[in-house]
Amino acid sequence: MMLPVVLLLMPILSPALAWIPLEDWESGNVTASVGESGQCVCHVSVPDTTFPADRVQNMQQVTKDLILEVKIQVNKMVSYESKMEIYLEQLMDLTVRVAMLASSPDKYIKLDFELLKTELKEFEALVSQLKGSINASSPMFDSLHAEIRNMTNIVNQLETYDKSNLEVIRIEFGKLQKKLEQCQKDQEFTTPDIGNCNNTGIGTISKPMVAQLNAHLNPSYQYGGWGKDSKPVRGYESMYWYGAYTGAAVYDFYLYSNYDKLILRSSFKSYHLQSGWEGNGNNYIVHGNTIYYPHNTPVGTMVKLNLTSSKYEYRVIPGVSQRFSYTYSPDQNLDFAADEKGLWVMYATEESKGKIVLAKIDEKSFGIEKQWNTGVFMQLAGNAFMACGVMYATRSVDLNTEEIYYSFNTNTGEEKQHNIQFQKFQEKYTNLDYNPTDQKLYMYNTGYYVSYNTKFNKE
Repeated sequence: MMLPVVLLLMPILSPALAWIPLEDWESGNVTASVGESGQCVCHVSVPDTTFPADRVQNMQQVTKDLILEVKIQVNKMVSYESKMEIYLEQLMDLTVRVAMLASSPDKYIKLDFELLKTELKEFEALVSQLKGSINASSPMFDSLHAEIRNMTNIVNQLETYDKSNLEVIRIEFGKLQKKLEQCQKDQEFTTPDIGNCNNTGIGTISKPMVAQLNAHLNPSYQYGGWGKDSKPVRGYESMYWYGAYTGAAVYDFYLYSNYDKLILRSSFKSYHLQSGWEGNGNNYIVHGNTIYYPHNTPVGTMVKLNLTSSKYEYRVIPGVSQRFSYTYSPDQNLDFAADEKGLWVMYATEESKGKIVLAKIDEKSFGIEKQWNTGVFMQLAGNAFMACGVMYATRSVDLNTEEIYYSFNTNTGEEKQHNIQFQKFQEKYTNLDYNPTDQKLYMYNTGYYVSYNTKFNKE
């Protein structure tokens, strides 16, 4: 009778019952009786302590807490490891510096020792902080502290040796200071005499100083120019200007309060030329807070735009030919320039047979004050500029070299041949102008801002 009952009940027994010891089955925890329908019924009494479910749940929570704590401690150790690497590098640097002081203490002044002692104190504080954050003692920390104390003692000892040589160092420093002062005076003596023309002309030109690519950050903007106002109004002495395009047409100009703003491409004002007032050609300048640029309708039209009033004016120079232009770029029929003597414009005519005609502009009337015929063909020149009333023409020597090969002096009417060579950043350029406020040449060289220092021969 019992066997069927056992077989009948086995499938429905809870897995937990399998954990009950055999003696519990035999000690009254299991009883049997006959039900109303004659079926056999087994009664099993399982004590609560047989399967400790509450303890298992508590153990699972503790396990989760431990895992989280382990992760936190691992992250701390990673952070401490990176800090230790930094501290060890700093300690190595300090060790090298102390060794250098020990090898020749007489070559260092008191400031070196004071700085080194301060850094040692800071390093000791950092090690103490790290040790406190870990909240543990370690032979490594003890070794670091001992090393720092040893280095501090060495520095203190070396400093006592150094004091005997401080007076000698002060004397030598005084001599050096006098030499620097004399060098400064010599430098001031050779500084260009800005605004004056007590010279016999340009002697040499420096190496090119390349600022950067144009404000559009686009090398295809090869036609244009940049520079400073050659006759700045008060408050705008440091102003720079820029304008560039993919062709010879002139549409926009940008103004920058200083050189840093130019480099950062942060203009304080921009001008988009009104319809019908667009220019043609790249040889324009800013003079007296006014932009002077060429216009080809009709040919030989000079335009000026006042940067304060935004007022346009124009004048037409009779006889200007559209057939003649500089070597490096087309449509350069008018070339504006400015120097210590005033405002100028250069062009070629059919009558001059393509040779450059130099004209002085009357700034008040915006008319031609005087003209000179020069001996240089416009189509053979790379560009031309004015300095102290002298026109200088340039031409290519090779891909990397340009030269000033001709000059015409409006003061004396004298023409000269020259061989003043200077380097180009790129082969071709479309704008070259001298600025009397700093005696520099400003070149727009295939989309790049390039400048040169000029040196004049003394009388």
